[in-house]
Amino acid sequence: MTEIVALLQNIAPLLEKTIFRQMSQVIFGMLVASGRITMLGLSRWTEKGGSYRTIQRYYHRALAWKTIQWLFFRKRFLKLEDEYVIAGDEVVIGKAGKNTYGLDRFFSGIQQQVIAGLSFFAFSLVNVREEHSYPMQATQMVKSAEEKAASKAKAEAQKVTSALAGGAREPTGEKKKPGRPKGSQNKDKQEVVLNPELVRIQKALQSLLETIGTTISLRYVALDGHFGNYPSAFMVRQTNLHLISKLRSNAALYPTFEGEHSGRGPKPKYGSKIDVRKMDAKYLKENGSLVLCAAPPKYGGYNW
Repeated sequence: MTEIVALLQNIAPLLEKTIFRQMSQVIFGMLVASGRITMLGLSRWTEKGGSYRTIQRYYHRALAWKTIQWLFFRKRFLKLEDEYVIAGDEVVIGKAGKNTYGLDRFFSGIQQQVIAGLSFFAFSLVNVREEHSYPMQATQMVKSAEEKAASKAKAEAQKVTSALAGGAREPTGEKKKPGRPKGSQNKDKQEVVLNPELVRIQKALQSLLETIGTTISLRYVALDGHFGNYPSAFMVRQTNLHLISKLRSNAALYPTFEGEHSGRGPKPKYGSKIDVRKMDAKYLKENGSLVLCAAPPKYGGYNW
């Protein structure tokens, strides 16, 4: 317990004495408790001053967690001479019941299926030299009513498609004509309208950058393969950072056209499609045993 209190002295300036004492009790209970962590369970494992009502009052208080985590990291772990990268990922926690705020159905990577629960998007700072990750911020992802309706409509459409593929009769109604609709116009593909998921993540990322300020020079955001597409890269570039991700199977890279125009038809904008498994040497950068992509070609107007 004394070691915990000693570590918490780093964030003591941001907390009231009562909150500081309650936090010490809650952290101690979390470290020694076994099984599922609940407020009732914590109250049974804490020492004097950690009653159930005390823990309830603690969890009803709003704390500036972003500032608290940043201050703790800055005083205990920050090494200005090292390079840091922001890493982000979604965390889905199963939850029963009906009244919990933000309760919905989300895809769980651990269970590899959609489950009822809560979704949080967490950002951390990764020390590249030490290969250590330090959690900095967790934001709850809450779907709007419009998103839920769109997801339901998409699921229904997939059911119809699956039924048709299985030999079922096509539903009655007007059949869509093939080809491009009459009167449609070309769209600027470089201007991307972010979907609600990317908007929420971008706000969380901007909030983290505001908290860190100019203390650390950050250049990259690492996200998983779900974000290996142009809209996600566009979202990250709007925060003046670059995206590190796995290229999705349905994405493609094209360099700008550098050949001579034959004079017939419009001048091509893009060159030949790049084979990511056989990258040109000019796009590669060697670092020890790793071969990393430097700053190659433009993809839809974005330097990937």
